[in-house]
Amino acid sequence: MKTTEKNTILNHDEIVHKIRRIAYQICESNVDEEEVVLAGIDSNGYLLAKKLKTVLNKISTINPILCRVKIDKKNPLSPITTSLAVSDYTNKSVILIDDVLNSGTTLIYGVKHFLDVPLKQFKTAVLVNRNHKKYPVKADFKGISLSTSLHEHVDVILEGKFFEASLD
Repeated sequence: MKTTEKNTILNHDEIVHKIRRIAYQICESNVDEEEVVLAGIDSNGYLLAKKLKTVLNKISTINPILCRVKIDKKNPLSPITTSLAVSDYTNKSVILIDDVLNSGTTLIYGVKHFLDVPLKQFKTAVLVNRNHKKYPVKADFKGISLSTSLHEHVDVILEGKFFEASLD
């Protein structure tokens, strides 16, 4: 039996609140840093990273640097690319960001990519943690943890004029 029932887990205001809270946590864990690299996994992870950058610019003096991380989610062993050169994040604090942590496959391969580079600090951030991990990876910063079944699907919508204006 398949149902197509949709439930809203977080409304717009709650998502904005979660993003702000994650941004404050990033500030607290990088209090001595001048820069932090927000490495967002394409595509929703990158959108979340952009929103975190907007908030960080308002609440702290830390310079957030955006980095788009491209991972083939169907074939995570294929080469991973980033919008920044390796030298741009070497010896820096890096936060790998995705919208949903489900099995951990995407996040663990993203972590693996960054482990080849010396870093000051490495953390992970997700908006939704579903707790169905196949790998020993965790979200250091998370908006919400959900108890879901494997058959359920979580969609995160981070775009729209109303959303952009509410982060100001």
